[in-house]
Amino acid sequence: MDLPGFEKHDHGTCIREGVAAAEAVCTDAGLHFTPVRRRVLEILLEKHQALGAYDILDVLRTEGLGSQPPVAYRALDFLVKHGFAHRIERLNAFVACAHPGESHSPAFLICRKCDKVAEAEADPASDMLGRSAASVGFLIERAVVEAEGLCPDCREGAAA
Repeated sequence: MDLPGFEKHDHGTCIREGVAAAEAVCTDAGLHFTPVRRRVLEILLEKHQALGAYDILDVLRTEGLGSQPPVAYRALDFLVKHGFAHRIERLNAFVACAHPGESHSPAFLICRKCDKVAEAEADPASDMLGRSAASVGFLIERAVVEAEGLCPDCREGAAA
């Protein structure tokens, strides 16, 4: 299974495709994809790491796109609300969505050593959690799945 956060790939293509997908969704939905929102998405797509709002704000500040925390938080809120980014609860940070515009249930694989994050597919409603919930009459509406461990690169480094 290819997971962009861990696999070697062309970041330029990744960024172009991610931004193009966001632009298309925004155009279709009549949403404003402002230059700051675009740049924040690009920053998230460049790294495949969970980034905090202040990390993003530091980049925006150096580029003259804003220096106050609300600039970054507003852009991140927009990106998360419309499915272009996800919030990693455990890290209080954000990553670009690997499947923008698609309805899906992401699970996050977080490397504890290098902080890379890969987005995998999860379906909590139909797996063991879903069966357990159904057995007591509980309907899952939202679940956040985050797994911490070592990415392939860090595992190789640890074995050496």
